[in-house]
Amino acid sequence: MSLIKAPKRHCFPVSIISQAVWLYYRFNHSYRDVQEQLAFRGITLSHETVRKWCTKFALHFIDVIKKRERKPRDKWHLDEMALKINGEMFVLWRAVDRDGMELDVFLQKRRNKRSAIRFLSRLLGTHPAPRVIVTDKLKSYVKPITGPTSGSTIVSNTPINQLAVKKNA
Repeated sequence: MSLIKAPKRHCFPVSIISQAVWLYYRFNHSYRDVQEQLAFRGITLSHETVRKWCTKFALHFIDVIKKRERKPRDKWHLDEMALKINGEMFVLWRAVDRDGMELDVFLQKRRNKRSAIRFLSRLLGTHPAPRVIVTDKLKSYVKPITGPTSGSTIVSNTPINQLAVKKNA
């Protein structure tokens, strides 16, 4: 397929279609965000067109993007935080590698051993086991981590915001 010529039944060339689909999947933009970015470059189209392209050409681009993505490092930082959404309390679990690449985000109602197991099993299902796992001092991490990641070292750190409170007190 030529990059200049438009594919059958499309009025835009492949380079523009691939740019729109790549922006959507690579940076997790909304259809309207992609539409705005292309409009900034002088390409006028609707968000519905971007949606149709993404559903039609997704399989071709997802494999390419996954191959180009860098592999996560062997040191992970696990953390959780409490959020209030529509008046209900939720716990946001988050895993980041040592360079700051977000590995996974998981939203749950509870903060216990079972939810930690669910988060870690989901995380280890998509990424290889790390060498070191850095956590805060939450007890619900210890047993779930030692099971599936027996070769990993667990390091518990006091969170930075708690250190700042202790210094001021």
